[in-house]
Amino acid sequence: MELLFRDDAYLKDCEATVVSIGEEGLRLDRTVFYPMGGGQPGDTGALTMESGEKIRVLDTRKGENHEDVVHVLDPEATPPAVGSRVTAEIDWDRRYRLMRMHSCLHLLCAAVTGDVTGGQIGEEKSRLDFNLPDTQLDKEALTAELNRLISENHPVAERWISDEELSANPDLVRTMSVKPPSGSGKVRLLDIAGVDLQPCGGTHVRETGEIGRVRIGKIENKGRQNRRINIHFDG
Repeated sequence: MELLFRDDAYLKDCEATVVSIGEEGLRLDRTVFYPMGGGQPGDTGALTMESGEKIRVLDTRKGENHEDVVHVLDPEATPPAVGSRVTAEIDWDRRYRLMRMHSCLHLLCAAVTGDVTGGQIGEEKSRLDFNLPDTQLDKEALTAELNRLISENHPVAERWISDEELSANPDLVRTMSVKPPSGSGKVRLLDIAGVDLQPCGGTHVRETGEIGRVRIGKIENKGRQNRRINIHFDG
């Protein structure tokens, strides 16, 4: 399957051929739909058939491997036949908000010194959990630091390194509970120039200025060492 979102997160639609249909969903030969993973929700959207009929895509998930994407269709709709041509189109406004949030969480990683123990990306509110024993966090100072990094409009880009390079640089991995997929020979990195560099397979903005102003919400204690930092768009 050709994962078009991986090379261009700004693609909103593509022409594709239906490869298979099963209980878990529908597979295409190529897709712009990002599957749920890394704390980022799967894309929603629609498939438009050659007849003009539209079928809602309610969720997108990973299949048997990281190159396999399953599109979960409206159960009330009649799916297109295998071999038929469709136009796959994501709900762009939703995706773009998730892209902005995901990129902002990478800035939060740069602003907080500590390993990430969990996270969740949402359209309005997101969070990261950090392993921070005996650490006091200043909400106003964190908010100011994030907005400084955003306003500096740092370039954001993806690049690849080999499995061996990642093994030789373990400090690139900030997440304690989730390890980047390996075994395919290469690992995708997100590089926010001069700010943050770590493995990530998600979709992101091209420059931090696209994120817009944000604010830190609650900072919660989730266990003896775990600190949960909530973040919101500010306006």
